[in-house]
Amino acid sequence: MTATAIGETAGQILDALCPAPDLATLFVTPHHAGALEDAASAVRSVVAPGVLVGCAAVSVVGNGREVEDGPGVVLWAAVLDAPVAPLRMDVVRTDRGMALTGWPEEPEFEPAGVLLLADPYSFPAEPFFDHLANAHPGVPVIGGNASAAAGPGGNRLVLDGVVTTNGAVGALFGHGTVPIEAAVSQGCRPIGRPYAVTRSEHNVVYDLGGVPALARLTEIAEALPPEEAALLSNGILLGIVVDEHKLDYGRGDFLAKNVMQIDRDTGAVTVGDVVPVGATVQYLVRDAATADEDLRALLAGRRAEGTLVFTCNGRGISFFTEADHDAKVVAEVLGDPASAGFFAAGEFGPIGRRNFVHGYTASVALINDGHG
Repeated sequence: MTATAIGETAGQILDALCPAPDLATLFVTPHHAGALEDAASAVRSVVAPGVLVGCAAVSVVGNGREVEDGPGVVLWAAVLDAPVAPLRMDVVRTDRGMALTGWPEEPEFEPAGVLLLADPYSFPAEPFFDHLANAHPGVPVIGGNASAAAGPGGNRLVLDGVVTTNGAVGALFGHGTVPIEAAVSQGCRPIGRPYAVTRSEHNVVYDLGGVPALARLTEIAEALPPEEAALLSNGILLGIVVDEHKLDYGRGDFLAKNVMQIDRDTGAVTVGDVVPVGATVQYLVRDAATADEDLRALLAGRRAEGTLVFTCNGRGISFFTEADHDAKVVAEVLGDPASAGFFAAGEFGPIGRRNFVHGYTASVALINDGHG
């Protein structure tokens, strides 16, 4: 079954592209995870990509379609006319703490972007993002955490012909004639107005503009119309401004982090990230209509020959109440590019010039993107 799917897709790729494309990606649902090594071997033999990366995931994304709760295999390839190098990274424990291995300290070419697929149980992506920001500021990372397993050791990652259950795999891109850009849709709606954090400790926010954070939230909620107030039951987020030098904030300026806990005694809120004193923040809510609008707005006016789509495993039909939502939007707005991707347990992508691990987000790499 897996071999048949690979054969059919590989034939389509060879018809559309020249032999030996620079990059290929292979994403499979858990039904095919056991055959991932054989599938990768077949791809390397038939398609002969310069670099092959992939993983097993709970659901996969193709051209205008998302395969949920069923078997699926998605094979995608691209000619980038740019240098591409394989990446295999781990985080290991040393006498000095945790250390990153596998990243080339002196890459053979100047990095322009990173495609990264990781096992969330063994590879903390945020420290890698910090390392990359120090070594190569502004280089975007696109991808996501594999989602086929509910515990350590269950995920499957593939790099060229080798399958592993831990760490991270990916591809390092250099500068070339085919641009690669990122579009990260967090799909959140701001409520109230921005406030400065006037008292916080690590990821606990006590005061916003000199008023307890919970009191600010209550004040905002009471002023909302009923239809917006109902969205609070979907969960509350705090948006943290990424670039404090901006005078006005709009779409894409906030890093959305879940409000994980509310302390009614102290009036504090606990957020899924460190929030320093002086940061500008705004409460956010998430709903399907806003997520649809946000993704369409981010892709509007762009074109792409191909896309890689990494969407949260909390989206899909359970969030939008319709099948294939994100895949269909990509196809409709961008003119039906060749697409592949998967439902991730945490999506990677830049906000501003910094890379983050996101949730409930659609992170899209646009290949051969152009405006106009």
